[in-house]
Amino acid sequence: MAGRRHAASRRRQAGVAVALAAAAGVAAAQTPVAQDENALPWKLTATRHFVRGGADGIDLNLRWRRESSSAWVGFYEDRDFGRQARIGWDSQWRLGGDALPLSLLPSVQAASRGFWGGSLALQAGERFYVQAGIGRTNLKPYQNLNFDPNDALTAVVGWKGDDGRALGVTVVRDDRLHTGQQHVHLTGQWPLPEGRRLTLDLLRKRGQGEDGEMVRATGFTATVDFPRWFLRVAWDPKQNFGPDDVLRIGGGWRF
Repeated sequence: MAGRRHAASRRRQAGVAVALAAAAGVAAAQTPVAQDENALPWKLTATRHFVRGGADGIDLNLRWRRESSSAWVGFYEDRDFGRQARIGWDSQWRLGGDALPLSLLPSVQAASRGFWGGSLALQAGERFYVQAGIGRTNLKPYQNLNFDPNDALTAVVGWKGDDGRALGVTVVRDDRLHTGQQHVHLTGQWPLPEGRRLTLDLLRKRGQGEDGEMVRATGFTATVDFPRWFLRVAWDPKQNFGPDDVLRIGGGWRF
C-alpha cells in the first residue's frame, strides 16, 4: 500500500480549490468564490481523512491572510504514507486599471521529502472574470490533500456578486504526464442568515487511473461558514485517480 501511495503522489498532486480544501495545495488559480476574511487573518483547520481501502489520515493547517496574500504551514500523517510537513504562499497582484482589470496570481509551496511546486495564473476582469493558469512540481512524493492534478493547465470563468454570492466553473487538465486526467468544478457560494455562508463545489473527474483503466467519478465539497468557525465535508471517489474513496470531515477556527 505504501508504494502505491508514493506512486500516486508523484503523478497526481494537489492543484486548485485552495479555499475549499483546507490544506491548500499548489494553486494554479484561485477559487471562484468571494471571500472577506481579512478581519480575522488566521485560520486553523483540522481534517480527518476516512479512506475506504487504505489508512485513515489526519491533517492540520494554519493559514494567515492579509489583503490579497496568504501564507500557510501544514502537517499530514497516515499509517501508509507516513508524515509530511509543508509551507506555502500565494498572492494576487493587480496589473491593469479600472478599464481593463488584470491580475497576476502566483503561488509557491515546499514540503518535506524534497517536494516543491508553484503556479502562475492571469485573471482578466473582477465582477465577471476569466483565468488561465499553469502549475508545475518536481514530481517528488507529496500527499494529495486537494482534488486536482498539479502539473496541469487551468481555466476559470466566474462571477462575484456584491452580496457575497459567487459562481464559477473551473477546468483542470494534466498537460505533462499524458494521463488525460481532467477535473471540472462547478462552485457556488451563498450568504446565509446571521453572518453564515454556504459554499458548494461539485466535481466531475475523468482520466487514466493508477491501474491504467479509465476513471469516471463525481465528488463534492460542502462548507458552512460561521463568523468565527466553519465545518466542511468532502467526498472524493478514486482519490488521485487511485483505488481509494475518501471522505474528509473537518472544521476550523478563525482568529
